[in-house]
Amino acid sequence: MKRFLTTRRALGLSLVLLTVMGSVWWLAGCATVANMATEAAAAGGHISEEEAQSLHRTIEAVDLSFKGISPSQEYYIGRAVAAQLATQYDASDFEWTARYLNEIGQTLAMASDRPETYGGYHFMLLESDEINAFAAPGGLIMVSRGMLNLCQNEDELAAVLAHEIGHVTAKHGLRAIKNTRLTSALTILGTEGARTFGGEDLKQLVADYGGSVDDVTQTLVVSGYSRGLEAEADEIAITLMKRVGYDPRALPRMLAEMQKRWVAEGPGFARTHPEPQDRISAITPTLTDWPLQTAPSSRQERFDAGTRDH
Repeated sequence: MKRFLTTRRALGLSLVLLTVMGSVWWLAGCATVANMATEAAAAGGHISEEEAQSLHRTIEAVDLSFKGISPSQEYYIGRAVAAQLATQYDASDFEWTARYLNEIGQTLAMASDRPETYGGYHFMLLESDEINAFAAPGGLIMVSRGMLNLCQNEDELAAVLAHEIGHVTAKHGLRAIKNTRLTSALTILGTEGARTFGGEDLKQLVADYGGSVDDVTQTLVVSGYSRGLEAEADEIAITLMKRVGYDPRALPRMLAEMQKRWVAEGPGFARTHPEPQDRISAITPTLTDWPLQTAPSSRQERFDAGTRDH
């Protein structure tokens, strides 16, 4: 009988959890429905009053995680992410390359739908042979030496920077943060449940909804953005390059070079991005009617001067 009651409570708690998560997903932070569901579960005898209070605290934490993040908060979050990345990668001390990256990056950023951020856009070169680039929230963008060396001209470098600006413009980093916060809120639920409940069923429930909280750096460096968000960043990159006057076909050319070096689940971009060929297939139709472009020789000279080791 005791086992039956414990299982009954676990099922009731699971139903409330589903309601909480559904409310967060569809109502984007409205906790009213979830709280009503909790009260109904308590009134029906599925959970105790103490358990209901535990769930109320969790609902509030989840609701809080989906409230808007201010531009200044985004900036400081981005700085924290950049600081963590700096512990894994060495920043280049080639000032002329940094200036060159910022000249191109700032031009592209000014043409974006989000030309200003709280702390402004900043572009940095990382001394790593790994082929990769990162966009921290707020406009802090880092490109590896390996990625820079893969670029054959300024248009291709612009394609890389425009893609990363796309992540900042669409606030993809903040979406990753919210997912992490949601996981954290559910971990609170697991902690509260462990304090209040007993029984193997509820231990399993804690295991299912608990888990570790991945931070933003982990998302950027290890798991990467979703396929949909990467596609959105590619679309924004194409738009930016057209606006500024760079050849948008440089993006699929760059992706083709990355495809040659693709190793499934390998280091660098292979670990954090969809396969380049899939991205090429997605953006090629958008370039069908775009005229062929030839970059002026002065642009190539500028690229050579800005990227070579002095």
